[in-house]
Formats: sequence, C-alpha cells, structure tokens
Amino acid sequence: MTKLSPSILSADFSRLGQDCRQVLEAGADMLHYDVMDGHFVPNISFGVPVLKSLHAALPDAFYDVHLMISRPQDYLETFVKAGASLITFHLESDCDAGQTIRKIHELGCKAGISVKPGTDVRQVLPYLDQLDLVLVMSVEPGFGGQKFMPQALDKLRLLKEECARRGLCPYLEVDGGVDETTGRLCVQAGANLLVAGSAVFGAADPAQAVARLRAL
Repeated sequence: MTKLSPSILSADFSRLGQDCRQVLEAGADMLHYDVMDGHFVPNISFGVPVLKSLHAALPDAFYDVHLMISRPQDYLETFVKAGASLITFHLESDCDAGQTIRKIHELGCKAGISVKPGTDVRQVLPYLDQLDLVLVMSVEPGFGGQKFMPQALDKLRLLKEECARRGLCPYLEVDGGVDETTGRLCVQAGANLLVAGSAVFGAADPAQAVARLRAL
C-alpha cells in the first residue's frame, strides 16, 4: 500500500493540532512539514517552535521535515531536537550534500534529498546508497496548490530502476499537485510515498481522502 504524508501547509492553522490528529487517525503514515526561509524559496512558512509544539501534542507521529532553506546544515540539530523524524534538504541548497547527509544520520535522524523540477535527478545518484528518501518535486517549491508537472514521472522511473539495480529501497516521495489522478500516475512510475496537501486538508472529508490516496 502507498504511504501518505499529508502536507500541513494546507491545514487550518487555527486548528493545526486537531487537523493533524485527524489525518493520522485516518491512516496517514506521517506529517509533511515544509520549512521555507523566504530566500531559497519566495515564501516563509513555519520553523522550529511549531514543530516542537506539534511534537509535544502528537509525540508518536513521524515528522517528515522538508527544509526549503538556503543553509540547511545550520539548522539540522535544532530541528532534530524539536522532533524531526526525517530531514530532507535540497540538492540545490548551499551545502555539501555528503556532509549534510552524514550530519543528519549522526544526529539520529533519517536523511533525504529533494530536487526541484528543473534539476537533473541523476545528480542524486552518487548519494543514493546513503539516503532514506529521495523527494521529487512536481511543482516549483514555495507555494501550495500548484499544478502537477508530469516530468516528475520520468524522474521517478529513473530512480525506481536505479534502486532496483542496486537493491535499495528508500522512500521515493513526490510532492506537488498530488491528488487521486496524479498520485496514481506517480505510484505507477515508482513513488511509494505521496505528499498531498490540498487533496487532503481541502477535502470535504479528509479521512476519506487519506484512505483513497493510500489505496492507490
């Protein structure tokens, strides 16, 4: 069954804890936590204090933290202490990818790399053996509600083939414009973890939306 990581960027912030609890109780596997710095991407979201509060309220949840920031290596320890279960940083950010992966693992956290739509996913391959997750962005990072970019499917196929060739089984995650239709295409291409924001938190029945997406 496909795993689901609802993006809390699309939740109702006035009832964030309640919304997150609802989707977890409905069967969501983890919570996708988008961190934006207004520099690496043209938007600002939330940071360490919100994650710390959520972790205190929902300590058993798995927090899938996506750092869309320029210098991720400067904030790894604070996010791990706040409750991150897995930290994904961007290959395009200002850091040494190998060192950043090692630091995340040294902190006792799982590590992932993300690539923007315009980045050749083959740049991730030298690090593939060290990763717990590869996140393929199917929209330009920075804002929710964008239309899915189908070129993400080719990236997922390439990653799936390379993982099979090496005998690896990291999460192959896709984020951006994911709903039942695009999610099915992503799963067919190789994704085993879907990030969905509007399709879950914007649904009339979020619990039903979770069930449908996990059944893909």
